[in-house]
Amino acid sequence: MTPPLPSFDLFGDPTPASPVVLSVPHAGRDYPIALQAALRVPLAATTVLEDRYVDAVARIAHGRETMLIQRRARAWIDLNRSEQERDPAIDEGARAAAMPIASAKVRGGLGLVPRRVAGAGELWRGRFAANDIAARIAADYRPYHDTLEAALQAARARFGVAVLLDIHSMPSLGAGAPRIVIGDRFGRSADARFVAALERVASAAGIPCARNTPYAGAHVLDRHARGGVVHAIQLEFDRTLYLDPAGDLPGDGLASTASTLRAMIDALAEEAMGWRGQTLPIAAE
Repeated sequence: MTPPLPSFDLFGDPTPASPVVLSVPHAGRDYPIALQAALRVPLAATTVLEDRYVDAVARIAHGRETMLIQRRARAWIDLNRSEQERDPAIDEGARAAAMPIASAKVRGGLGLVPRRVAGAGELWRGRFAANDIAARIAADYRPYHDTLEAALQAARARFGVAVLLDIHSMPSLGAGAPRIVIGDRFGRSADARFVAALERVASAAGIPCARNTPYAGAHVLDRHARGGVVHAIQLEFDRTLYLDPAGDLPGDGLASTASTLRAMIDALAEEAMGWRGQTLPIAAE
């Protein structure tokens, strides 16, 4: 039997060409038929969960780095949540013993499988069977994290250090507010020099930037950071930077936002190589 295709796109060579590894876990627009059948709200209501078209920014910015882009919609399963963040209100396989105190995300309806969204309320007609969620974890969740882990370890083996840049987007925080937010779990998931490198790029581009507020990162950073050798950073772009005025499709700012992201990737690579006193290998013609 032919194994099922992964629900994410993988870019780059098996041997990483850069110490920087890119992840785009929330931009998926693949909504399985089973998801659509279970909804109690219009499908359009679930798209608010998407990091709308930030994958387009990442694809333009991408060079030789290893990069993963999830295709499956976040409403199906959220890669930035722990496997233990299962919501008993909609998941028959959720066990209180596995998570004695529900996380704030689960309580707010944004667990491993989101339960509700702002403006639409509850998403689902009923609860999901335990084996249904287990199948999503096996098919769509673990393969992404396993592949990401392997890429980071390969980058670390080649360069002595790896840097994960987990790329997201956010609704506008309002006039005068930051338009880029860099999350490092309040200093726990990455050395400050990498965050400072990103801040310098944002400043040079004239884009207001904040650190950890209101987004400090979540499970992807907690799972993949390894003190001193694998650094993990979450990067949030204000969607008004690259979407059209309706907030629906890529707009006039797409190219400039991708250019900013490219500069950030280069800055991280330079910082990582300086960390070990190395230079990046020359690309093959």
